[in-house]
Order: sequence, then structure tokens, then C-alpha cells
Amino acid sequence: MATNTPVCHFAIHADDCERALAFYRAVFGWRFVAWGPPGFWRIDTGQPGLEGALHGRHEPLSGAGMRGFECSISVADVESTCRSIERHGGQITQPPFLIEGVGRVARFTDPEGNAACAMQYLEDVVPGTFEAEP
Repeated sequence: MATNTPVCHFAIHADDCERALAFYRAVFGWRFVAWGPPGFWRIDTGQPGLEGALHGRHEPLSGAGMRGFECSISVADVESTCRSIERHGGQITQPPFLIEGVGRVARFTDPEGNAACAMQYLEDVVPGTFEAEP
């Protein structure tokens, strides 16, 4: 049984990133900082240990593409977590890969078809700690 596996990251997929930034600033008071590739922002929700991202949608909204939020669950070992996901009826949709300066992440679906990520952070990375815009 897992004991320390908090949800630590979420991603908002948007067709119009500027419109989405304005919405989340206005409605929730979240702060954003451009980070990484063009069209990618980190989100400061004000909750320590929880961080988010906002970026362009990967799939079209129509059809079977993902809608909503994508959560990352912090794990100690992404490889063993992937084996456990498959053992318990989930599917690995993207094998573990390195996000430079962050950690190794794998995308998966649960038995109900919900998409999420398992993230093994680098030892010196503390999730949810970054400088947001003033």
C-alpha cells in the first residue's frame, strides 16, 4: 500500500493560452511565469507542494482527445510505478522520459480511461518551489 504519494502537479490544456491565463488569474488569483518551451507557463496556486502548468492543447478538443486537467503523482520510482500501473489494469501511454532539471515522468491511463502522470523528481527538486511573476 502506498503511503506518501501526493498529487503534486496539474496541467491545463488550452486552445487559447492567453485567454486561459486571464481566466485563471481573474477567477482564482493564480500567478504565472513563462518557463521552458514557448507557450508554456508554470502556475503558482499559492499552495506549497502543488504546482501547475498551462500550455497549448496536445489533441483537438473534438473526438477522443483529453479534456480537463492532467495530474502528476509524485512517486519514488517511476519504473516500478509503471509496472504496478500495468499490473493493476492501467496502461502506460508514454514510457518514462526525462524532463531536464525536473525528473522522469510517465503518462498513463487508469482502468477507467482517466489520464495522469507519475513523476519521479530529481533528488534536488522540491515540487512547487519556483519564482512566479510579481
